[in-house]
Amino acid sequence: MLKKIGLGISLLLLVAIGFVVFRFVLPLQAIADRVGPDTAPRDYALQDNSRLDLPNPQPAGDPQPANPDGNLYWGELHVHTAESFDATLFGTTLGVEDAYRFAKGEPLQSPSGEVMQLSRPLDFVAITDHAEGFGTRTHCSDDDLSWRESLACAIANEPNPGIFQLLVPRPEPELGDTSKPAGVYQNETREPLEPGAFPTCRFADDASERCAENALSDWARFAELADRYYEPGRLTTLIAYEYSPPLPDQGKHHRNVIFRSNVVPERALSSLDVPNAIELWRGLEAGCGEGCDFLTIPHNPNKSWGLMYSRFTWDGKEYTKDDWRIRQRREPLAEIFQIKGAQECALGVGATDEECAFEQVFDPCDPGELTGCAFQTGFVRQGLKVGLELDREFGFNPLQSGFVAATDSHNSNPGDVEEWDFPGSAGAINSSAYRRLREDRGEVPAFKSSVRFNTPGGLAAVWAPENTREAIFDALARRETYATSGPRMAVRFFASWGVGDGIMDGLNPERTLRARGVPMGGVLNPDASRTTSPGFFVWATRDPMDAPLQRVQMVKGWIDEDGETHEKVVDIACADGLQVDPATSRCPDNGATVDLETCKYSTHSGANELKTIWRDPDYDPEQNAFYYVRVIMNPTCRWSSYDAIRLGRDPDPRVPATIRERAWTSPIWLDPTV
Repeated sequence: MLKKIGLGISLLLLVAIGFVVFRFVLPLQAIADRVGPDTAPRDYALQDNSRLDLPNPQPAGDPQPANPDGNLYWGELHVHTAESFDATLFGTTLGVEDAYRFAKGEPLQSPSGEVMQLSRPLDFVAITDHAEGFGTRTHCSDDDLSWRESLACAIANEPNPGIFQLLVPRPEPELGDTSKPAGVYQNETREPLEPGAFPTCRFADDASERCAENALSDWARFAELADRYYEPGRLTTLIAYEYSPPLPDQGKHHRNVIFRSNVVPERALSSLDVPNAIELWRGLEAGCGEGCDFLTIPHNPNKSWGLMYSRFTWDGKEYTKDDWRIRQRREPLAEIFQIKGAQECALGVGATDEECAFEQVFDPCDPGELTGCAFQTGFVRQGLKVGLELDREFGFNPLQSGFVAATDSHNSNPGDVEEWDFPGSAGAINSSAYRRLREDRGEVPAFKSSVRFNTPGGLAAVWAPENTREAIFDALARRETYATSGPRMAVRFFASWGVGDGIMDGLNPERTLRARGVPMGGVLNPDASRTTSPGFFVWATRDPMDAPLQRVQMVKGWIDEDGETHEKVVDIACADGLQVDPATSRCPDNGATVDLETCKYSTHSGANELKTIWRDPDYDPEQNAFYYVRVIMNPTCRWSSYDAIRLGRDPDPRVPATIRERAWTSPIWLDPTV
């Protein structure tokens, strides 16, 4: 009898072990074999980089002297290192110090062996590892771990993307009050996660206290590293982190928190501490003492499932007037472009502008869809129009957002945005041309092709008097910034009354325009006496390492007497002496081409510089409106076409072979209500 019982128990154990092996171990090993770091060099060997003739990286120049009219500085405000839990699971081993050295121009290697190096060093950088992971793995090298801690640490430090799918919280969408906008996941009684409840700590209860202590020491260490690499004039290192509450289907309602100086709160508040952005801002204001200042930058509104510019937080809390006030005070910018696509606007989602098709990763939502599609309130231009509506309602505009771009790379390579040498963005998963262009295989995200869902990301450009923490932060706070999809084109944008066209030929028009008007990010307050449009001065020059400029566009949004919002896009400057067609408000095609066998772009067309003063023919001094500039380059190869050449293939038919890179200036607002 005892033998039979023993045999039965043994069989049950074998069945249980077999279930674990077949349900978890073998699938995880399959993922590791296909996209893990151990096999990445094998896939890298399939590409031939010598098939391309690419520009050589340039060294850093001399620091720019202080300039009260503003110097142009280039930077990255959103990048992850191996200190982020997900980056480690993706196979990234490079840390914070590697990222700082990379920002200064030093080369690094991706998990497959691809060389990663900037075309030119950055002027400023913010390393934004996920605060939810602070302290969760610091103790993994201690000698006194319990068996549960040891197991959790072994899992959390294993570079396998499949583990990421198992461990990261995935809240399910909940349908609630149908009067709330689609995409709002309502759980009015949701409580914040317990501190230390993320990756390793939630699998080992006896580690929670240790994790909480280590979270403080990790944050202090990151701040100290930023101080160590801070070189005023050469590299400004802003102390920062990412606040990352989870949404269903890998949605994003995340924000990067950027500090002005090295006076920072003792604790980096995460979604384990506060449940939504409103409580984040309040908690940071309470924790910021004398000399401490911060701002937040939201990203991936296109993956917020409509929440970013709705009137609700992700956990169902409706914004009050005071909540909008604190958002106005603490969130002056939005990330308009990054590796997960363009977030300016989307065709078929409240926009008819043809350029809104640029680098879109989602199709418009069908009726009843809650995730995985494009919502109207998930794009920045619509957010600007919502701001006009709120201004009408409350008497102030809490969504006057300037623009920056970033990468959100998880490779410790801030600012690595050139299409011609994109090394992927998620460690070993897409490290090598072969992996980046692979076919989709199943629903596991690690097996999904990145060909549509990834771009190299973009850069943040700042006009500031000098390259210091305080000057860069202040420029971000006043929105004197613009975003690009990667190229470093210089763009000036001012609005002013009483300035003639002759100013374009002056030696220093910026000083006059700043004295008489406002730069990008500013607000003009017309009264009834201002019966004619202000002049909008735009001056764009090409990136010397990239293709010429093709045209400049003005994007206008406004609200009418009935409270309805509108938008309009017109071309205002054309390359090659072409004139805007009055019937279409567009420049004629300038004939620029790209050789898809070599990715060489034509040099017979396009402009090194485009400069104009534009006045709004539909100007109304009583109309609340915003204006921003979009600068479009001649077509060049998309990163996927460069990778196709490396692999000896034709361009991937799933995506356009070429793109037109661009810049987006922060808006200028005309607000007669102030």
